[in-house]
Amino acid sequence: MVSVMFFIVGCGNNNTESSINEDGSTNYSKAVDYTIIGIEPGAGITQQAKETLEEYENLAGWELQESSTAGMLAELENAIKNKDPIIITGWNPHYKFSQYDLKYLEDPKGSFGGEESIHTIVRKGLKEDMPNAYKILNQFHWDVKDMESVMLEAQETSFEEAAKNWIKANQDKVTQWIKDTEPVNGKSIELVSTPWDTERASSEVLKQVLEKQGFHVKVTPVDPAVVFQAIADGEADASQAPWLPSTHKPFYEKYKDDIVDLGENLKGTRTGLVVPTYMNIDSIDDLQPKDG
Repeated sequence: MVSVMFFIVGCGNNNTESSINEDGSTNYSKAVDYTIIGIEPGAGITQQAKETLEEYENLAGWELQESSTAGMLAELENAIKNKDPIIITGWNPHYKFSQYDLKYLEDPKGSFGGEESIHTIVRKGLKEDMPNAYKILNQFHWDVKDMESVMLEAQETSFEEAAKNWIKANQDKVTQWIKDTEPVNGKSIELVSTPWDTERASSEVLKQVLEKQGFHVKVTPVDPAVVFQAIADGEADASQAPWLPSTHKPFYEKYKDDIVDLGENLKGTRTGLVVPTYMNIDSIDDLQPKDG
């Protein structure tokens, strides 16, 4: 999952020129120096990328360069500006899919798990302690285009302003979320979320909706593993951040007996290896191992 959380390596023109095959085609594996650029070490997609390097024999000798989302975004912009070859760990929803022409490489072995959903999880006992908050969280559902619109606007303003504008323009959905609930008077609730644009968008929207119903809302950004641990231990009340069934599967399996899964709040997420569409490559199988 956002900012759908990329970091990318851009290869200089000299490296690209030295990667031309005899038939005139580009050896993209050599052009990117047999390197996939990822994001933060704690991200679920980072573990998926590591498993991908192990599962594909043609990725022998390749490396995953872990970095930051912010650094990736700068590298992505620079690489696309120069039309340099790059391979990244990517996901959507992410506003960069609206801003640039990007594509996923086919994943024949299914190491990234295919299409996913984002789920809402809450601590045990929340339904009894805060029935109105529980109902709002349970009724919270939106679409990829909703999330991406908030993320994109936030690049020019702020997530607070983008969420406010989205809520104003989508009162029909908000009305469904708060249906059959009653306002409260200052009840405190804590959401834990991951620090990426996908979850910053959803947590800010939820925060403002809950505040309009009278809740005092605190949003705490943490690593994915801590999201599950905090809910399981009752240190936080809810999270709208888990990507399932694949990206956060290890954390879910560890804590599933100690949390309440309210199901999906967004369908159609995806993770995988991503390249610009100007790269003439379609599958992970098209990549070549690094020469010894």
